[in-house]
Parts: sequence; C-alpha cells; structure tokens
Amino acid sequence: MKHRTATYRWIKIGARVLGILLLLFIIACFVFDHYVQFRMNDEEMLSFFQQNKLKGEVRYYAKDGRRIRYIAVGNDSLPAVLFIHGSPSSTSFFKEYFRDSTFLQKFKMYAVDRPGYGGSGFGKPEPSIQKQADMIRPILESLNKVRHPVIVVAASYGSSVACRLAMDNPGLVDGLVLIGPSLAPGQEKTYWFTPVIENPLISWFIPRMFQSANTEKIHHGEELAKMLPLWQNIKVPVMYLQGSRDKLIYTSNASFAEQKLVNAPCLDIHFFEGLPHFIEFRERPVIRMKILEMLQLVKPY
Repeated sequence: MKHRTATYRWIKIGARVLGILLLLFIIACFVFDHYVQFRMNDEEMLSFFQQNKLKGEVRYYAKDGRRIRYIAVGNDSLPAVLFIHGSPSSTSFFKEYFRDSTFLQKFKMYAVDRPGYGGSGFGKPEPSIQKQADMIRPILESLNKVRHPVIVVAASYGSSVACRLAMDNPGLVDGLVLIGPSLAPGQEKTYWFTPVIENPLISWFIPRMFQSANTEKIHHGEELAKMLPLWQNIKVPVMYLQGSRDKLIYTSNASFAEQKLVNAPCLDIHFFEGLPHFIEFRERPVIRMKILEMLQLVKPY
C-alpha cells in the first residue's frame, strides 16, 4: 500500500511538472512570436522616417480580398525602384536604402510587404507566386504615378515574385536586380520538418512569420514549375547576385537563368566568393552599386 501511495505521489508530481513545462513552452512561443517578427509596425516606420528627415509614407490598399501594406519614399518625379523582400522578412529589410542620399536623389522608392509578412496579413501567406505578383502589381500600375524606368530589386523568394511580375506584365518593369534568387524548381534546400510544421496541432506553436515561410516553401517547387513556359516573356536587363557558397538557394539557379532568360538583353551574373545565402547586409555596397548600374542600363528605355 505504501509503495502504491508513493508511486501515485510521484505521478502527480510528474504531471504537475509536465504541466508547468507545457505552460512555459506555450508562453515562450507567444513571446517569441511577439518579439521575433522581422518587421516594423506603422508607428516604428513613421518614427524612422521622422528621425532621418525622410519624405516617407506607410500606405495600404486592398487587392483580391487581401490588405497589402507598402512604403513610399522620395520624390514622385524620379525613376522608381520597388523592393520585394524574401522569406521571412518585410519592408524594414530595405530601410537602409531609404536613407541612402544617392538613392534619394536618383529614385522614388517603394517597398512592399508580401502577403503573410509585415503588415500584409501577418501569418496568413499566399502560396501562389502568380497571385502574389498580381497583388503587388497595383503599386506600379494604378496606385502611384510611377515614372519609368522602373527597377525591381528582390531577394530570395521575393525574386520569384519579381520575375513573375515581369513575365505577366510586359512594359511594367524595365530592369530586375535579383539577390540570392530562387528561380529553378527543386534547386533549393528542403527540410524534413517542413511538412510537419503544416500540421495545425504543431503550427499553432510556430511563430507566424515562420508559418508563412513554411507554407511558401512547401508550395515553391510546384509554383516555380508553373513559370517554366513564361521565362521567354522577360525582355529586360537582369542582374543576378549570389553568394558562391549559398546552401539554401543552390547556385545552379544561375545556370537556369542563363538557359531561360534568352530574351533578356543583358544578364549579369555576379557571385560573392565564399559567402552564404544572406549577402544583403554584408554586401550592401556592391548591391547598391549594381542597382545604380541597372539605372544606367535602362535609362534610354
């Protein structure tokens, strides 16, 4: 009897400890989701503009039942640059360009939160690349008096959307600068746990920005496959920038670009020797120079 009582007592203690650990885990998930979002809210972004004496605005519009947030910085009379972030990320990813004195003299700058990120339905992704491109199109087409030439600068998964935007809308985009771009179906690292995270019982514990990234990753191969017949539609200069030791988006994407971008008047492929996927911050001076070079390429356009 004493043995059974002791065993029962230890079971109760174990259950309590397990309950406390589960509660702490749930709290940690909520805290992590709250503080690790890779985004700035409207107030933070407006404060950034004010601190840097920038003519910047946070704007919203509705498209296909979604509310999309984007940033506009600079003078309307200048050529346009649209920044499209990767996954997971947001418009704040490009904020250093917003206060670049040369860029402010050369460009009207826009940056968009892709669906599922930033202020565009955070945690509610849109896996279709075509639909994402269609949702972003109004920024260049109807919401602003955009002056050509228009350069789209995109990172990682954002590059897929940028290319689809150019494929589907001839004349809308005049040049593409692609950073660590994912272009070829299947030519990127996949993880065993990606399908597991999609399970509702597990995704509930995953921070929303990673939920969006995970959903995109699951569908990315099939979405890129849908673009295979459309690469000939890109008839603008393209700059391809990537770390030579990129283990997330394979460097074989460069060969794919050479094979598929047959109608691009110029394809400039630049590898950063020995660097991994995330080159945007470390190599900003070179990326900045490449964007300015693109402006010179498309100016006569």
